[in-house]
Amino acid sequence: MKLGAFSVSLNVKDLKTSRAFYEVLGFTVFAGNIDQNYLIMKNDKTLIGLFQDMFQGNILTFNPGWDENANNLDAFEDIRTIQQKLKHAGLPLTTEVDEKSHGPASLMLTDPDGNVILLDQHR
Repeated sequence: MKLGAFSVSLNVKDLKTSRAFYEVLGFTVFAGNIDQNYLIMKNDKTLIGLFQDMFQGNILTFNPGWDENANNLDAFEDIRTIQQKLKHAGLPLTTEVDEKSHGPASLMLTDPDGNVILLDQHR
């Protein structure tokens, strides 16, 4: 199963403080908008999303169809195909994709330790 680009989406208390902390670790702002309470930080191929007041806990995020630079991949596994494989494996989904739809969509599931996983396809 090819899940695409991976990032960790962190629920932060103070976006400016978190940005400064991760900049010391060598991350730079890659995308996002501080006025909209989120930034995507990048260090080489590693991505961290910083989100203030947007969700509870932290989320593991995969983006089918994208590489780590948010470039479209020529070949990728559509989220609807991934969803079918997850269901076939017996994994319960928190949210699902309409399998009759096309294009951007997302689904969520939770791992055995309670970690939320978001699969978010943008195209």
